Amino acid sequence: MTRHADSGEARAVCGIIRVLREPHVLASSAFFTRYSRIQRHPIMSILNLSAYKFVTIEDGAAWRPLVTERCQALGLKSTILLAPEGINLFIAGPIPKVREFIDYVRTGALFGSRFADLQFKESLSEKQPFRRMLVKLKREIITMKKPAIKPELGRAPFVDAPTLKAWLDRGHDDEGRPVVMLDTRNAFEADVGTFENALDYRITKFSEFPDVIEKNRADLEGKTVVSFCTGGIRCEKTAIHMKDVGIEHVYQLEGGILKYFEEVGARITRANASCSITVRRWIRTCSRPRPRNASAAAPWCRSRIRSRRSTSRARRAPPAISDARVGQAA
Repeated sequence: MTRHADSGEARAVCGIIRVLREPHVLASSAFFTRYSRIQRHPIMSILNLSAYKFVTIEDGAAWRPLVTERCQALGLKSTILLAPEGINLFIAGPIPKVREFIDYVRTGALFGSRFADLQFKESLSEKQPFRRMLVKLKREIITMKKPAIKPELGRAPFVDAPTLKAWLDRGHDDEGRPVVMLDTRNAFEADVGTFENALDYRITKFSEFPDVIEKNRADLEGKTVVSFCTGGIRCEKTAIHMKDVGIEHVYQLEGGILKYFEEVGARITRANASCSITVRRWIRTCSRPRPRNASAAAPWCRSRIRSRRSTSRARRAPPAISDARVGQAA
């Protein structure tokens, strides 16, 4: 065997061949110590999905037991929210079963054609990160308490990740206006990491957003405002609200931070290190069971725990870092 082939994997294969030829070797604990490295790479057998859509649902109560039954039959876990304004879901399970679920949602007679174009964010994990399957009925899939805002009737303008990166690199949009990043997430999420110099108004629940904007609209006047959240669902409402109250140049970040990192990756220059690390974990999705002291199911569990530890640093501006450091941190 050549020196190049004398890797851990090659030695493991040689060890297996030796066992086949000399079965007594299997009894040696040294064998397991030496060749256990063949098990170093976990099998990523759990497919994690997230998706949302604003679409009128009139019979959510009738759907609930049927959807619950189907998910349980497929061995899926996590949460599906049904509301008159739409659906918001997080699902995890064995890959083939999750693929069946996607087909069920997109083509099932129960839903008509409502979700035929539903787009899913996918990631893989080694273990099931959720403990149970819940289908809940809600007034809103993301609670803002502004029933007049209906994203189904028309979205606010959006900006994609490459365009936003270009704006941030230049320091202004295509028309020369300064760009303001507006974090619409709750304070504990922003504490984990956010865009450099983003406006963070320390909201504790999403329904506070309209009042906060009214009090701080001077920060936004005459600028291009890009609202962002984790996956995009909050910005569907925040951008519409800001337009409705007369703030002119408003965009939502298409797909949220997750999509931004997916498309721009380590080339990003406007996020701090903790945001880079955390968002990349969100993209991969938590692959471990929920910690005992976590208050919510993965993948948010660790960010919530960390936010409690960082409360004293909540108002401190995040440090700027270079592209190289972002890549190393990730």
